[in-house]
Amino acid sequence: MTGGEALIRSVVANGIDTVYGLPGAQTYPIFDEIYTNPDIKEIISRHEQGAGYMAFGHAYATGKPSAFSVVPGPGLLNAGAALSTADATNTPVLCLTGQVMSEFLGKGRGHLHELRDQQGLLRSVIKHVDHISDPTNTPAQINEAFRQMLSGRPGPASVEMCWDTMAKTHEVEIGQANSIIDKPEVDLDAITDAAKLIKNAKNIMIMCGGGALHASNEVLELAELLRVPATAFRGGRGVVPEDHMCGTSAAAARILWDSTDVLIGIGSRLEMQYMRWGPWDKYLACPPPGSPKLIRIDVDPLEMTRFQPDIGIVADAVDGTRALIDEIGRRGCRAGDLDRISAAKAIAHKNIRDDIQPQMEYLDTMREVLPRDGVFVEELCQVGFAANFGFPIYEPRTYITTGYQGTLGYGFPTALGVKVAVPDKAVLCITGDGGFMFAMPELASAVQHDIGLITVVFNNSSYANVRRDQERLYEGRLIGSDLDNPDMVKLAESFGADGYRVDSPAALKPVLEQAIDNNRPTIIDVTIERGSEASPWKYLIG
Repeated sequence: MTGGEALIRSVVANGIDTVYGLPGAQTYPIFDEIYTNPDIKEIISRHEQGAGYMAFGHAYATGKPSAFSVVPGPGLLNAGAALSTADATNTPVLCLTGQVMSEFLGKGRGHLHELRDQQGLLRSVIKHVDHISDPTNTPAQINEAFRQMLSGRPGPASVEMCWDTMAKTHEVEIGQANSIIDKPEVDLDAITDAAKLIKNAKNIMIMCGGGALHASNEVLELAELLRVPATAFRGGRGVVPEDHMCGTSAAAARILWDSTDVLIGIGSRLEMQYMRWGPWDKYLACPPPGSPKLIRIDVDPLEMTRFQPDIGIVADAVDGTRALIDEIGRRGCRAGDLDRISAAKAIAHKNIRDDIQPQMEYLDTMREVLPRDGVFVEELCQVGFAANFGFPIYEPRTYITTGYQGTLGYGFPTALGVKVAVPDKAVLCITGDGGFMFAMPELASAVQHDIGLITVVFNNSSYANVRRDQERLYEGRLIGSDLDNPDMVKLAESFGADGYRVDSPAALKPVLEQAIDNNRPTIIDVTIERGSEASPWKYLIG
């Protein structure tokens, strides 16, 4: 088989059923095998960044690895933002790419798509990088990429092969897929120390991050056992349903924070508490004096040095939380006050609706229409920022985020990958007019592949955050923040998608209901007066 065949057959053996991407000279053998292989399909994007983000959305929504393929050099660079977002959110995305002809590798002759050091560039961004020089080793090296993507802190990987090597035939035996996922053993002494601390605590809070998405059952059991609030900022939303007695939005958690005496962080960098709510005047390597005692459960041992807890438990979220539940069961604990949680939730619910309009009316409308298991893809826009604390989430992996990368424009292509991954669920992408235009050409891919994504474009004719900052900090000297946009409805219709325009939450509701029922590529343009949206930042930085 060719090297390209070996690559595709190896990823298929590891469970990949879809490859996103764009064919090009150095990847023709990969796409030729996709064409002939009945076990895999392709989704062709209109830009390499779109391909990377589609694969990112696919992996985020499923919790399983996904793959995309682009040419080396500029194609890979175009996809770099998606790879960095996957790294920031611990998402297992595999990039299959090519290289210059083997005789030119590392020579700097200026061969097509050549970079000075493609592997070195990738190593500065993602978790695992490999080059296959001997195609007979392809299955083993692909298996290693999957082991790396899923072991410890998950993350993206890249495997490259020279295009002449990829095109030639070789004797390759595919064999078995990877079955190894490395996890640390739980330190039972640390578990004991944590249980002792918890036993005497009065007001405990649980903070969930993306590392807890697969541990929803265990985290929910821990919250119920302790009867304490469980919250999240972005990545961990839905681990505990926000309509559960312990499920708490970020806005409600902020009300409870000042009286918290023990924080249990599970799979979280704890950005909300210590970078948003905490002091801003110095770099923090550990909680400042007077802070709640901190227990961390994290699979990455480096996290315990990046931000030092009082008790660090290096473990997978499932294993560490289960061990802690068992030890608390033996030692006992003081039950938390559910009325305290309920009161904070009621106050937060009222406050954010009084303060953050019209965003909250639109979010309430979308929450009413979107099914409980529907997937909500946020974006960096005024409604998206408010969604971090104002859009209730009920299940893991139904709130898709760019994490700390804050990548403007990621939402639309990411949501396309989400919809491909979970075609039977309603998938709703919200974006601003500025962010939508970053990846607008992928509307052609949505129509070509009949991807029934609903995209709500909140059209305020501006980069509203930039505009607000320029007004507030630079005496209203506006530059690059006001936008002249195309007609979004005509744009959608020109691609063959459905297009609607509304100007109120009441008008949005029936249109959104119809779009979910139609299950077609849809753009809903929501016209909002420039500068009319309330700032959400008091609820984001505490």
